[in-house]
Amino acid sequence: MRVLIVEDETAAAQNLCSILKSLMPNVEVLDILDTVVDSIEWFSSNASPDLVFMDIHLSDGDSFRIFDSVKVSAPIIFTTAYDQYALKAFEVNSIDYLLKPLNESEVQRALNKWQTLTGSERTKYIKSVDKTVHQQSGENRTFLVRFREKIIPISHKDIAFCYTFNERVSIYGYNGERCPIEHTLESLQGILSDTDFFRANRQFIIARRAIKDISVWIGSRLMLNLTVEVPEKIIISKARVHEFKLWVTSSSAE
Repeated sequence: MRVLIVEDETAAAQNLCSILKSLMPNVEVLDILDTVVDSIEWFSSNASPDLVFMDIHLSDGDSFRIFDSVKVSAPIIFTTAYDQYALKAFEVNSIDYLLKPLNESEVQRALNKWQTLTGSERTKYIKSVDKTVHQQSGENRTFLVRFREKIIPISHKDIAFCYTFNERVSIYGYNGERCPIEHTLESLQGILSDTDFFRANRQFIIARRAIKDISVWIGSRLMLNLTVEVPEKIIISKARVHEFKLWVTSSSAE
């Protein structure tokens, strides 16, 4: 069996390799990928593997973004460090999902589940997963953030803007709630949909549907007024005005 592993934690990837070789001595691990970007490139230039083990959360964003850019026809077993509520969308459509740290019995169970499917069932499964991951795109997508001692699921549709101050990033909701998170704005850009969110400047990522109106500002710049309170003015530089206008008009047309 030819297996691809998409996992950004070295120890977790090595553990999975060890388990697979113990269960299937003839297994061939084609590659271990740790980013969305590398995964897209790999799937674009290689033949489909027999099976993929894929972590949900990668260093440069969630793995759903892979499916936004390239078609993946291989069956997938998802892995995650978080509780199964984060994967409810896959309870029907995935072969299985595994909670870290992985152990031999759980991996064996997932492999057995896949091997018992008939050819037609495998084809149906792959189409079903492809449909599901695309339904996860845009504002319906949910990602997890650490807040104090808790892990909180946040839906894209609930985010009005993200803001950084003194190297601390917070997510602000439409209800006025603020949630400090450990992400950078750069990493959030890799998670949030480009269609629905725009990096306004060094301090802000804003949601399109949070924009109330736009004012012409000093020096041919723009000032964005949101439907919620913001900690400081949101200014679009003159150099990025054209890019912003294209984003607003193209997003509105979809």
